Amino acid sequence: MADIKSHEFEGFLQKSARNYRLFVVYGPDRGLVSERATAIAGRTGVSLDDPFSLIKLDIGDLQRDHGRLIDEAGAIGLFGGDKLIWIRGASNEKYLVDSLHSLSADTPDATFVIVEAGDLKKGSLLRKLAETARTVMTIPCYADDTRALNGLIDAELSETGLTITAAARQALLELIGGDRIASRNELRKLALYRRGCQTIEEHHVTEIIGDASAISVDDAVDAILSGNPGNFLHAMQKIIASKTAIFLVIQACLKQFQLMDAMKAEMDDKRLPVGQVMQTMGRHLHFRRKPIVEQALRTWSSEAVTRETNRLQAAILQTRKRSNLEDTIALQTLLSTTLQSARR
Repeated sequence: MADIKSHEFEGFLQKSARNYRLFVVYGPDRGLVSERATAIAGRTGVSLDDPFSLIKLDIGDLQRDHGRLIDEAGAIGLFGGDKLIWIRGASNEKYLVDSLHSLSADTPDATFVIVEAGDLKKGSLLRKLAETARTVMTIPCYADDTRALNGLIDAELSETGLTITAAARQALLELIGGDRIASRNELRKLALYRRGCQTIEEHHVTEIIGDASAISVDDAVDAILSGNPGNFLHAMQKIIASKTAIFLVIQACLKQFQLMDAMKAEMDDKRLPVGQVMQTMGRHLHFRRKPIVEQALRTWSSEAVTRETNRLQAAILQTRKRSNLEDTIALQTLLSTTLQSARR
């Protein structure tokens, strides 16, 4: 087993990261996942500005070509040297797990692979593989605790020479913490707000800091399923402010509708009630989300779920073809799905 605790990451990065070539970085704090994956990429020694050395893939790229990861890993670089394959948006895809299993048994010497994944449940295929394979380093990323947040505050403010009062620090701790990138951005905004001054008081925090404690792609998906445009737009504002890729939201929404599609098929084929299919196919869902998904299953017909699934897939394809309009396409599609839910 090769994994580390959250507080061990900095030491691992400095001392041992170069001993591994395969990494799975996962957890509910998507900002921290992205930050740590970026830190690992920097330690590989691969030039992140060289398109021949760095290959960035979304999980959708592998969905269209299940063997692409193996092909990219085995390909010989045009100019030689190490290369990095960086995969984003993974969850628990079997084709990804199968490819990683092959690479864990026989990793090409000149290839690094970093997989960014969401909140993988214990026992899920990807997490199980990553935690049991000796050649794969598993890096969990959970929301910062008070100790980690205090360290983040000290690190950011020490660079500016600012001091912070105890009351202001406590106010900060209540407003940050759900997403590492969002928390860091809020601290930098506060430092810029007090640039040229010496001390940060409590009222300065409340004047400039937004609530970055609960940014989650799941919040946006739940608002979509609930048909609540206000909550959806609020969640998207937080996600955009945290610099989380909007593509992750439309991808998560598609996966939710694909699950609902399978659930509706099971209900229709076996004439099962909603509650029973939730106990089997929905048992992995967080308890807070189960009532929302259950209500969506009651209000969406099988035909409508299938139709919406196809529409989301088509929108994702459009974001790949027209990358300059990716955010616009995703937002319009997701808002349309939210309004569909509201009408139902």
